[in-house]
Amino acid sequence: MRHLLLVLIFGLGAATAGAVEIGDDGLHKPGWFRDTFKDLGEDMAEAQSEGKRLIVLVEQRGCIYCQEMHEKTFTDPRVKELLETAYFPIQINLHGDTEIVDTDGETLTEKQATRKWGVLFTPTMILLPTEADDTKTAVQQAVAVMPGSFSPGTTLDLLTWVLEERYLDQSEEDFQRYHARRIRERDDGDTR
Repeated sequence: MRHLLLVLIFGLGAATAGAVEIGDDGLHKPGWFRDTFKDLGEDMAEAQSEGKRLIVLVEQRGCIYCQEMHEKTFTDPRVKELLETAYFPIQINLHGDTEIVDTDGETLTEKQATRKWGVLFTPTMILLPTEADDTKTAVQQAVAVMPGSFSPGTTLDLLTWVLEERYLDQSEEDFQRYHARRIRERDDGDTR
C-alpha cells in the first residue's frame, strides 16, 4: 500500500511537470507574462526602456495548440530565456472583454482588437518593432506575425530573427531561408 501511494504521488508530479498554471479566464499564465493595462503604446515604450521588444500573444480558453506551446515550446530553455530576457510578452484573449488601447490609440475590447487585426488562429504571436508608429495598428506595424503552434526550434529561430532585425533586409535571406540555415547549423535536421 505504501509503495502504491508513493507511485501515485510521484506519477502525479511527473504528469504535471510540464503543466502551466491556468488563470480564471482559462488562459495559461506563465510567470514571464507582463501584467499591464494593455495600452500597447505604453507597453512598447516600457519594453523599449528595458531594452526589450513587445510581443503580443493572442490565446483563447481551451486552445489545445496554446497548451502545446506553453507545455512544449515556451518551456524549452532557449525559448524561455529569450521570452524572459529579450522580450516584453503580454497576453490578449481572443474572446476577451478587457479594454485595451491599440498602438494607433483606439480603445476597444480584446475581442474587438483581435477582429480588427484579423487574428483567426490561436495562438498567434505578434512581434512589434522597437519604435511605435501611432498611426498604425499593432498588426500593421508588426515585424512578424506567427499564427499557430510551432516547435521550439522554429519559435526560437523566429524570436532570434526578429531580435537580429533580419526583417529589415530580406533580399538575401527571408525567414524561411534563415530558419533552414539555423537547422543546418544545429546539424541535426530537427526543427526543435
